[in-house]
Amino acid sequence: MGMAHHAVTTKIVDGDLPRSADRNEVGVAVGILIDDQERFLMTSRPHGKVYAGYWEFPGGKLEANETVEQALRRELFEELGVVIEHAIQWREELVDYPHALVRLYFCRVFAWDGELQMREGQHFTWAHFPVSVEPVLPGSVPVLEWLRSAPDLLVRPQGF
Repeated sequence: MGMAHHAVTTKIVDGDLPRSADRNEVGVAVGILIDDQERFLMTSRPHGKVYAGYWEFPGGKLEANETVEQALRRELFEELGVVIEHAIQWREELVDYPHALVRLYFCRVFAWDGELQMREGQHFTWAHFPVSVEPVLPGSVPVLEWLRSAPDLLVRPQGF
């Protein structure tokens, strides 16, 4: 069962604001942790970060020579104190923010070890539809639409 091929969407955020010409593209691994009640973990961005207080799916930047899964495993341990098992690479999205061009690699995760710890002082919620937290980070809004339109994505596949 290979990764489903979707066109990479580009989402422009705050399009009226200027872009610097020298923005590098940043790769970010994003984890959609799904529990056995088909709820998904959302976390708030901590104070001091761009878009602080906005809700998103947890993850972080890929470091040099890291795969998406390696970056996701490292970031989720650093941020949440959990060790994920398999990450199912799922969708990719390019988000054009004024401060950065971000390529998001979304992964679904159905199994992990450890209790959630909010190591950056962030908040978390196990969300379901309709999602009650707001505001949601612009890069995460399409993910909610994709999940809502295909509820079977929240069901743990055989072998995961």
